[in-house]
Amino acid sequence: MKIAITRLEDKAAGDRALCATYGHDCYTVSPLRAELRPERVASFVEAVHRGEFDCLFFSSALPAAIVGPRLERWPRVIAIGPKTAEVLREAGIEAEVLPSFYSRDFVPYLGDWLRGRTIGIPRADVPNPRLLEAITAAGGKVREERVYALVPTGTELALDDADAVLFTSAMSYREARWQPRDDLLLLAIGEITADAMRAGGHPPAVVGDGSLAGTLETLNRYLESR
Repeated sequence: MKIAITRLEDKAAGDRALCATYGHDCYTVSPLRAELRPERVASFVEAVHRGEFDCLFFSSALPAAIVGPRLERWPRVIAIGPKTAEVLREAGIEAEVLPSFYSRDFVPYLGDWLRGRTIGIPRADVPNPRLLEAITAAGGKVREERVYALVPTGTELALDDADAVLFTSAMSYREARWQPRDDLLLLAIGEITADAMRAGGHPPAVVGDGSLAGTLETLNRYLESR
């Protein structure tokens, strides 16, 4: 099966090799592009170096790639998944990895340790109020630095040759320009993305666990059951 995967341009390293291990081919389509905010990156890195945070949370690989190489020292570091942890490791930073691919599990993972601690979160200019509220409710403090913006490309997704399209975030679905087809299989990388697709009138046939590998595993089970 040929799968179109929504990714930022130049951020699909390893996708094709991983898809091949599950018997599929894939290519990238980009409904969004990243617009870096250098002054915010510098401000956040300076705050880390001043020791203002007890923990850093990287909720995706891109902020890890932006901030990680600029850090000379750091506190406890949490990554949302193995890919994000790998990016940090390449910068010399060993990170703990959440047991799931969802930010909602950050507070349960840290538990009572959070009380009185300050958390730094570099991320896209996409709000996650539930995460901030959960940290505060657990007795922690948080500084969320929006180090880059996600800007719609306005380009229609090239899906003519695709058997399936995999939306990798709720925003990539909501901002995408694309033409549905009866024979185009719709995939969501996780439940949050799936909820956005259902709300938009395009319920996915396959919903992953928040990772590409988990989505491909679920896709293969779906295909075997048809």
